[in-house]
Amino acid sequence: MVTKQFEGSPKDEADLTRADSLAREIFSDIANKWALLIIETVGERTLRFTELRNEIEGISHKMLTQNLRMLERNGLVDRCVHPTVPPRVEYTLTEPGRALRATVDGMCDWTHRYLGHIETARHQFDT
Repeated sequence: MVTKQFEGSPKDEADLTRADSLAREIFSDIANKWALLIIETVGERTLRFTELRNEIEGISHKMLTQNLRMLERNGLVDRCVHPTVPPRVEYTLTEPGRALRATVDGMCDWTHRYLGHIETARHQFDT
């Protein structure tokens, strides 16, 4: 991954409407179903790779690896490798990751609250 070097003001870098903003790059990274599910699943716990994979139905080894690396790169997940044979690797959310989890929790609550409405709207649209 290559991160663009920004020469503009911090306000420009935080502007999601700008194609070259750091904020849009970050938003693009974390606004995918796997990243959101990883953040929600880890929560306040520390989990190993296999535990995460077992708890997130449908995620492949490759997608879990890619998303964990991206979350670690963005400072949302800490990766701790224990020097054992075989190596034991654990993941936990950082403080910014826990703060983002509060937003993810809100999205989950919204989904539960409006699931019936969305199902009805889809059915009406499709017929």
